[in-house]
Amino acid sequence: QVQLVESGGGLVQAGDSLRLSCVASGRTFSSYVMGWFRQAPGKEREFVAAITWSRGNTYYADSVKGRFTISRDNAKNTVYLQMNSLKPEDTAVYYCAAQVNRRNPIMSASYDYWGQGTQVTVSS
Repeated sequence: QVQLVESGGGLVQAGDSLRLSCVASGRTFSSYVMGWFRQAPGKEREFVAAITWSRGNTYYADSVKGRFTISRDNAKNTVYLQMNSLKPEDTAVYYCAAQVNRRNPIMSASYDYWGQGTQVTVSS
């Protein structure tokens, strides 16, 4: 089993930055893909960013390219999402996810484990 715990959410103003963290425990992660998804009220869960644990290959949704950066610290089993130039439309619950097999990184159905989510609210 894998446990994922997110932190770092909060209430910020438009243009501010936040860094989300996701600490993974329970198994080794060298073959995992880690992803961040978000879900706003009344909307479907959507892909934000993903990273391969071993090589650090990254993937981003078009809506966050150039503003968000995903990274990982293998020694700490932690994945980060640095969010800059935040907009009100970034408001959502952000979820960390992990997949064992390297399936399509942008699809939520590819992921085997999920965190509990952390709220990000961006005021205008």
